Amino acid sequence: MELAIGIMLGCCALGAGICMGIGAVGPGIGEGNAVSKACEAIGRQPESKGAVTSTMIMGCAISETTGIYSLVIAILLIFVAPNLFVNALLKALG
Repeated sequence: MELAIGIMLGCCALGAGICMGIGAVGPGIGEGNAVSKACEAIGRQPESKGAVTSTMIMGCAISETTGIYSLVIAILLIFVAPNLFVNALLKALG
């Protein structure tokens, strides 16, 4: 039974790590690309700085939500899921 509990805890930690690994790469690449293109646009037309900056900030905020969602899932996998899984295993074994 200790082996089963260890495997469940290990899988929860592995899942949290994969979740943050994949969930952090997407927003990082997306926001970097958005800032790059915004700098190019401001460099070409400096008078449109206000509109480009506000649109870029809104896009970065929307892009960051995927990173926040993956952080929430990782926290749930680390702190909530192991307790639920262990309790379910103990209840199944009687």
